[in-house]
Amino acid sequence: MRVKRYVVDSMPDALQKIRADLGKDAVILNTKEVRSGGFLGLFGKKQIEVIAATDTAQQPESPTPAASLKQAVPAGASFVSHMQEAIAVASRQAAAAAKPTAVSEEPFVPPLAPPAQSTSPAPRNKGKEDLLMDEIRQMKEMVSRLAADKQDGLPYPEPIRKYERILLDQEIAPDVADALLRGAAEEFADEASDRTDESAYRAVRNQLKRIVHSGGRKGIDPDTRIAHFVGPTGVGKTTTIAKLAAEQVLKRNRKVGFITSDTYRIAAVEQLKTYATILNVPLEVVFSPQELTRAFQQLEHCDVIFMDTAGRNFRNQMYVSELNSLLQTNGKSETFLVLSLTSKYKDMKAITENFSRFKLDKVLFTKMDETDSYGSIVNLLYDFPLQLSYITNGQNVPDDILETNEDKLIDALLEERES
Repeated sequence: MRVKRYVVDSMPDALQKIRADLGKDAVILNTKEVRSGGFLGLFGKKQIEVIAATDTAQQPESPTPAASLKQAVPAGASFVSHMQEAIAVASRQAAAAAKPTAVSEEPFVPPLAPPAQSTSPAPRNKGKEDLLMDEIRQMKEMVSRLAADKQDGLPYPEPIRKYERILLDQEIAPDVADALLRGAAEEFADEASDRTDESAYRAVRNQLKRIVHSGGRKGIDPDTRIAHFVGPTGVGKTTTIAKLAAEQVLKRNRKVGFITSDTYRIAAVEQLKTYATILNVPLEVVFSPQELTRAFQQLEHCDVIFMDTAGRNFRNQMYVSELNSLLQTNGKSETFLVLSLTSKYKDMKAITENFSRFKLDKVLFTKMDETDSYGSIVNLLYDFPLQLSYITNGQNVPDDILETNEDKLIDALLEERES
């Protein structure tokens, strides 16, 4: 391998010289701006220092346009091997330069600008050796970074990259997984201690926690007067309301009331009436927003009122607007969006976008026991500023519901972690 250094006024000049000296297969290893001439380091002329190399000695060819020179170098492992070979050659040249009697077989004669004052041959040789050693150190650092962080041309270090499959298998969206892993890679690179598989795992966990942890109160606020529950059909709103009402009655000793506007689904009112009878709480049925005032008057003695809404086609803007009129109240209220983890995230996103035009406070996920993938939770919290609240994992009332534990959720997302 031949390695040569050039100090030129512009890159076109360098490309032409490299082409003529090293041939069309030459590659550029490093470029940087230098100053030459001047007085005591001042008023020097700006020039460009270029280090180029070629694998084999070649006969100079007639100059062709500079753009045809190969400025790109091989990616991945081939690039690292190429650089390591160049470092080895340069190291041999540095060793030869340290011996006055030694003659390097591979020319590396930098065209240095004439010094301001004459110097003895010994300092010149030492300066050349120091310059060469600086270049070798820079090349070694470049190889180390590329070998550690971009093996095989991929964007993540190896200890981070293995989590890509796990996240995608959990149905985390590719763009969300990419942003998450890039953040983890940056955190992993900043590790002061040795970069281990355990530190990579911590970095991925931390990035997941930044998405799913919002810091707010997950459950129903103590001063909430009305809790609205909205969502598509079949996600389990009525059963979820019964579970939360039982918690408020049995654990919080609060007086609870029910309002339902779900008069479209067969036996929906009867289902909630059954739960109301079991818990011994009053129930009011409303057929239009105008009847809300009467219902609130009937339940004015209650500490908290749970309002069940009908699950219908949320792509219908007229229905969403009609439902929004049912969410208008005078007291402190919270609106819970209820979504099933068995739904496609594309549908979850469309539903959330429709409701976000009005008022959403928290999101509640049902049917965790019916799926093994929980990536849609990460996707939704990444795309929308919602507070994660409850997760249900069965049909038993009042059991099978709990406030979301972020650490346990992340454990479930990363359960395929390799030891």
